[in-house]
Amino acid sequence: MYTTSNIIGGQLRSGARLLDSRNPANGEVMGRFPQSDAIEVAAAVAAARNAQPAWAALDQEQRRTALHRVADAIAANAEWLATLVTQEQGRPLGGVGPDQVPGSRFELWGCEAWTRATASLTLAPEVVFEDDTRRDELHRKPYGVVAAIAPWNWPLMISIWQVIPAIFAGNTVVLKPSEYTSVCGLELAKVIAGALPPGVMNTVSGDGSVGALLVEDPQVNKIMFTGSGATGARIVAAAARNLTPTTMELGGNDAAIVLDDADPKAIAPGLFWGAFLNMGQTCACAKRLYVPDALHDQIVAELQAIIAATPMGDGLQPGIAMGPVQNRMQLQKVAALVDSAREEGATIVCGGRLPDGPGNFYPLTLVTDIRDGARLVDEEQFGPVLPIIRYRDLEEAIANANRLDVGLGASVWSSDSARAAQIATRLQAGTVWINQHGMVHPMVPFGGVKRSGWGLEFGNEGLKSVTQPQVISLKK
Repeated sequence: MYTTSNIIGGQLRSGARLLDSRNPANGEVMGRFPQSDAIEVAAAVAAARNAQPAWAALDQEQRRTALHRVADAIAANAEWLATLVTQEQGRPLGGVGPDQVPGSRFELWGCEAWTRATASLTLAPEVVFEDDTRRDELHRKPYGVVAAIAPWNWPLMISIWQVIPAIFAGNTVVLKPSEYTSVCGLELAKVIAGALPPGVMNTVSGDGSVGALLVEDPQVNKIMFTGSGATGARIVAAAARNLTPTTMELGGNDAAIVLDDADPKAIAPGLFWGAFLNMGQTCACAKRLYVPDALHDQIVAELQAIIAATPMGDGLQPGIAMGPVQNRMQLQKVAALVDSAREEGATIVCGGRLPDGPGNFYPLTLVTDIRDGARLVDEEQFGPVLPIIRYRDLEEAIANANRLDVGLGASVWSSDSARAAQIATRLQAGTVWINQHGMVHPMVPFGGVKRSGWGLEFGNEGLKSVTQPQVISLKK
């Protein structure tokens, strides 16, 4: 069993009270982490505030060099951190190549790659107006102290998405990892902090009360959150009291629409990973699949064949492609939604039953004979279940895809990319992929619309989101 600690101002803080973190593959305690209190939260924010002026005073090239030190440190610790992720989050170790399962090793590779990609960016002053009498430049300045609240589904990758751009822009950070994945989250933070001056990277940990203390602190200048809409609403309410800016990524219920000219065999692998990556525990997974009547049975058969060949189990064992659902609460939600669909007359093509034995395992599940309005279609299941909705009228499928109050991602699948692009422009989502789903890139802005949140991450637009504008106006 591994016991971890927080880092505040460059010093390790173990905490008076420790909480257990359990391995979702077997239910055993894999590690312990501190339950931070109000004093520690205030100390972390104070350490970040004290370190920020000197960090911001460094030029962009110096911070770029520091980010490459961070990336080097992540690479040096990648296998150890990947093992912690598998033990705590449940995702198989997998690999990083094109033919490898995208598991914990892939997540650590992504952490390094995203750090280096961010370090390659440049925020330069922009001349917004100039004539014979004046010159006006738009500069980008750091906010100050950024509070980053990370989720449990991609605990290290999403931490990197929040932390690295904030640091590169001249902010300092207090990271609060999910209470479900705090061991690996805190260890990554210590690796990052070791490559930076004291106080640039700080952490607090524990249950939701710790996150509440952090976002309510008036010395926090920006909040970044990835998680559920319900928690996001509470954070926004707290931020409003201090007028603290926020970037919110609140998940979605992504629709994927297959057009009638698609090749079922060709698109099936992309649909499979688009829906079941990380056991469906990805904000931008395809969670509703709309299929034309003529292709329905072929697509279901192709997906079922892939599922039958996909081994599930403890991710530390070789050859495993799918692990458990990360926590018991989520497992119960997934099971309840499938049970609800069954009771409403849907067909469970495969899976759909909780297996015996330890761990939070739930089989990869396909559900057909289901319509919009069913709970499994309308509620984000965030698990290894895909409802497949048969359609005869494409206009109706588009309307149903847009029907819900969320809009993170969507996708269109077709042999005619021009036709697919035309449909894509009509979908209400922050990103619409064509013949792929969930393929984020560190240089491509990413964010949601409607109740999937606001603000952008990744690339120059994401870097701007952790800065505030300042206009320098010169009279000639």
